[in-house]
Amino acid sequence: MTQRCAVLDDYQGVALSMADWSPLAGTVDVRTLREPFHSEDDVVAAIADCEIVVAMRERTPFPASLLARLPRLRLLITSGMRNAAIDLEAAARHGVTVCGTASNTEPPVELTWALILGLARNIVTENTAMRAGGPWQSTLGADLHGRTLGLLGLGKIGTRVARIGQAFGMDLVAWSQNLTAERAEEAGVRIAATKEELLETSDFVSVHLVLSDRTRGLLGADELRRIRPTGYLINTSRAAIVDQPALLRALRENWFAGAGLDVFDHEPLPADHPLRTLPNVLSLPHLGYVTRRNYEGYFQQAVENITAYLQDSPIRQLG
Repeated sequence: MTQRCAVLDDYQGVALSMADWSPLAGTVDVRTLREPFHSEDDVVAAIADCEIVVAMRERTPFPASLLARLPRLRLLITSGMRNAAIDLEAAARHGVTVCGTASNTEPPVELTWALILGLARNIVTENTAMRAGGPWQSTLGADLHGRTLGLLGLGKIGTRVARIGQAFGMDLVAWSQNLTAERAEEAGVRIAATKEELLETSDFVSVHLVLSDRTRGLLGADELRRIRPTGYLINTSRAAIVDQPALLRALRENWFAGAGLDVFDHEPLPADHPLRTLPNVLSLPHLGYVTRRNYEGYFQQAVENITAYLQDSPIRQLG
């Protein structure tokens, strides 16, 4: 019997062109859904008939309440090998196999630097003025050379960001709860004694931590007030690491120069959300991992995962 598969949140409508889905022909009926869901009821209405679902990162959450309403679901695939929006214990209770796909770390590193450079040199402001026939030069850029880049987190992504900072001639400092002096020295970065020290001494603060109970709300109002008035905050990790109401107040009241944001507490961000229009915010719609090479890898491995599962030999299992 043919099984049904839904590919969720295919915003660009490219999922079927990013991989060869022909190995599933005649066995799996694949359909794609491009629009984000607004409620759990919407998800159930769209995919209740599916045995297989391919999800894109954390765009559509799969909590226990949703999994209980999808009795036909047997295989849930997520891009990446970690997805905090899937309740793995509940999936196991309901007999749902959860598999992941590999993800490249270079794209979010590159986007981090796009945000840093965009903020430092007022790229959007100046480009908008050029297109509108506005003033010829209206801003004064911030230097990178000789300035301090503070990294909250020095894992794979944070380390790559640090290497590029070194190429710009920046001073690098890092902090996380588990960071050791030896690890920092290996990366050519000095370690800050506390996160407060990092915030107070950095010209650019970039977040590269995994969201967990320990890091949720790590930067609240007290911490954000420690960023220099001329400093910038960049977050391409997870929105919840920074207290969002405190961040909004900080940006409205100009506690520091500005922020580059690629992650938000609710995605897609509502059309009337102030983070879309504040003049000191450079915001992007969670593009960190959205590149052709990543998508090709995600969807080709999704096909492999489905094929292996149908052969009773699941691969890349999570949990």
